[in-house]
Amino acid sequence: MDFSISPTIETLLAKMREFMEQEVYPLEQETAGKGFRELIPRLERTRQSVRDAGLWAPQVPIDYGGLGLGFMDHALVCEELAKSPYGMYVFNAQAPDAGNMEILHQFGTDAQKERWLGPLTSGDIRSCFAMTEPEHSGSNPVWMSTTAVKDGTDYVINGHKWFTTAADGAAFAVVMVVTDPDGELHERASQIIVPTDTPGYSRVRNISCMGEEGEDWASHAEIRFEDCRVPQDNLLGGEGQGFSIAQARLGPGRIHHCMRWIGISERSFDLMCKRAATRETAPGELLGAQQTIQNWIAESRAEIDAARLLVHHAGWRIDRVGAKEARVDVSLIKFFVAGVMGRVVDRALQTHGALGFSDDTVLSHFYRHERAARIYDGPDEVHKSVVARRILKGYGMGK
Repeated sequence: MDFSISPTIETLLAKMREFMEQEVYPLEQETAGKGFRELIPRLERTRQSVRDAGLWAPQVPIDYGGLGLGFMDHALVCEELAKSPYGMYVFNAQAPDAGNMEILHQFGTDAQKERWLGPLTSGDIRSCFAMTEPEHSGSNPVWMSTTAVKDGTDYVINGHKWFTTAADGAAFAVVMVVTDPDGELHERASQIIVPTDTPGYSRVRNISCMGEEGEDWASHAEIRFEDCRVPQDNLLGGEGQGFSIAQARLGPGRIHHCMRWIGISERSFDLMCKRAATRETAPGELLGAQQTIQNWIAESRAEIDAARLLVHHAGWRIDRVGAKEARVDVSLIKFFVAGVMGRVVDRALQTHGALGFSDDTVLSHFYRHERAARIYDGPDEVHKSVVARRILKGYGMGK
């Protein structure tokens, strides 16, 4: 089992780390208190600097203008870029666009790639992915009501979606729809590309989350489809392949999520240690001398390192046996790493006291926005059940 990092990737990571420290971290205070749409001109200048540095779109194939990194190499990059809320975006590696690039490249037709993938990878447009429905439990992804019915050469879509990340300002949505309600459970749904200017597509609202409605890429929307008509040529992959495409996207994508959470943990850990080493609780008495703080630092270091090794092992398993066979490994890291991140961010915030609760550091952003890590892409409870059932099967239960 080899978790070593090639010298080429080590050099790339060092270059990205330097860029983040010099160009991206300073954005956090420069843009404090501003809505995302107001920040776009400033962020676009940084995006151009990323292009100029030859670091653009690390996950995108070289023939589409990216770095063409492999699965685990990109996971290592995610750790570095996630240390700032703006990192993934300025490198054009942000969700949901990165996932849509991946499935368009893997399953899209030549015409779909020309119309959507090219502009998406170049950063000229954004996209969204509409799957979750307010009427149905997100922990049961096969249960959905949004339908696409054939009519002539078109599909007519009707349904209701929400928590469609980055729908505000997106040029198109990849929509999970039921095309065969009588088919096998995992063969009922398909994915269809819907331009957001299509009649019958409407963004109802940006959903307020933790007191923030958000805007543009930094938002989650409620969407309705009412007799929304698109050409059948907009079908992504084949009919009934919606869930297999989703798994191709979400399995490896969870590795990247987990590495992103490790990056957030590392940034929070660094801030916690700097605060402990410099903050006086009385003249000449440093916060880091307190045993409780020392315990938090030691526990956080151990948990982050353990989480990283688990993620690397899961990635190694995917490379060896494929995402389907490694699904238990992926479930294990999904809930474990999300929990580690939550604890590390909480300790870092507590170490900063009132400063941590303020928006003068990035910690309050992490605390608000990353709580959802234990819910999206399958809640913790579902992933724990997957792991436990596999373990118990080895003891004769369920055979």
